[in-house]
Amino acid sequence: MRKEIFLQFVRDEEGATAIEYALIVGLIAVGLIVSLESVRSALATFYGTIVTKLTALGAS
Repeated sequence: MRKEIFLQFVRDEEGATAIEYALIVGLIAVGLIVSLESVRSALATFYGTIVTKLTALGAS
């Protein structure tokens, strides 16, 4: 009886699958964070340029 329970536990792969999915989700999250950081920098530069040009127009 105990041997059967142990073998069933060893053969069970549901936990391993859940861990694999968690790792995939974690990698996707890291990729999104990195890519969104570069988008944030580009937007900050873009809007900074607009503010500079509008300020120059207002000073004219």
